Order: sequence, then structure tokens, then C-alpha cells
Amino acid sequence: MTMPFYSSVDQLLRDRSELARKGISRGRSVVVLTYAGGVLFVAENRSSALHKVSEIYDKIGFAAVGRYNEFENLRTGGIRMADFRGFTYDRRDVTGRMLANAYAQALGTAFVEQQKPFEVELCVAEVGQEPGGDQLYRITYDGSITDEPRYVVMGGQTEPISTKLGETYSHGLELPDAIGVALGGLQVPGADPGASNGATAPRVLSPDALEVAVLDRTRPRRTFRRLEGAALAELLPASNRGTSDEEPGVAGGDDTPAAGGALPDGGGS
Repeated sequence: MTMPFYSSVDQLLRDRSELARKGISRGRSVVVLTYAGGVLFVAENRSSALHKVSEIYDKIGFAAVGRYNEFENLRTGGIRMADFRGFTYDRRDVTGRMLANAYAQALGTAFVEQQKPFEVELCVAEVGQEPGGDQLYRITYDGSITDEPRYVVMGGQTEPISTKLGETYSHGLELPDAIGVALGGLQVPGADPGASNGATAPRVLSPDALEVAVLDRTRPRRTFRRLEGAALAELLPASNRGTSDEEPGVAGGDDTPAAGGALPDGGGS
């Protein structure tokens, strides 16, 4: 007669948390912050096809780190939910808070009920008509949600990046200054998850190693726009305008996602 396998609920949740945290920490980092003209997204991403930053709706953007197949399905689910609500009721009824709550519910349910949790961390950002109306929501793998007033750092080694931003960030930054602040955090020694432990030399991220986008409050309806090529290079500090010698990779240089384990399309709703 075989003995039934038993593990306490606390142990199961600890194991799931450890699995999710390890998967997320292997990814390259994303910084989302508010600036004078709206909301800025800066991600270390050497892939030109697999995006970590995307548009969800008129004034709402999405950023993620972790397993690409998992957060991509969450992204498409959020788009479908937003489109359905905006079509059925009114476009003004689609808000960042509503989408963030939906993502938190989906991730929290999966964390408790599924054997494998999502190895993702999300940020839902909404730009307001005035700087005081900007909203940043951070949603973690277990469904926890927080409202961040200034900036969000996800993936990789977040502690040195957050420390640097705490020293350099201020409200009301213009776009070039905001990009410089975000890059200063991403390039700080110890921020690269692929570097050897104890690395002290700062990195320099060139335009081909970055994914940059904004929610521009001056645009009349669809506020999301990507900054690429020459337009991006002009906004970067002079030291970051070269070309990277690193090979292109999957999203942000993260580990290639395993098949399966992703929420079906529409699961963000």
C-alpha cells in the first residue's frame, strides 16, 4: 500500500513563490516612471520582434518581465477585455485600475489553484490629463497589487536599480532627463542578471539594446507611441548612442520560455 504524498499549504506556497521569483529574476529589467509629459517605459530588450512593452487601450500601457509566452497571453487577454468593455459600455469605462484588478485576480487564482504559478510580473500604467492623474499599478506573480506613485522596477536585480532611482528621480522630469534617469538605473553595477557576481563596472546600453515607449498625454486619443531609431538616439545621453556588440536574443535576453503553462487567450479578463 502506497503512502499518500502530503505537503503543508505553507510549504507549497513557499515553493511556488521561490519558483516564480527565480524565473522573474533571470529576466532583464524594465523601468516604468512618470515624467512631465506622461508615462515612460524603458526595457532592456535586444529583440526587435518580442516586446516587453505594449499598448492595451487608449491611455493604458502594459509592461512585463518573466516568461514571454505567459505574459503575452495575459497581454492579449487584457486587450480583449478592454475592447469588449469599451464597445459594450463606453471607452471612458476602460481604466488602468480595472485592468490591474483583473490581472491581479487571474494571477492570484492561478497561484493558489494551479500546480505551477505564472513566472511573470506586470505593470499597468494609465496616463491622466494632468500629471497628478497618472497611475502605475504593479502586479506580482501571486496576485498582489500595489499603486506606485513615481516609478516601478521589475525583473533582474531590482534592488540596485531602485536604489539608484531613489537618488536620481524627481517629479516633473522632461523626456530626455527621464530617459537618462531610467538608463542610469538599468546600467548601475549589479543590475545585470547575466553578469558575474560582484561586477562593479557600469554598463552602457545602446539603442539596439533598448525598448522605449511613452504614454504621451498631449496626443488626443491613442497616447501610446514607441521611440525607435534616430528619434530614440536623439533622446539618449551621448554615451548611449553607439551600437551594441551583443547578439540579439529573445525578449530582453531572458531565458527562452518553455512550452505550456500559459494562460489561454482572454485569461486576463
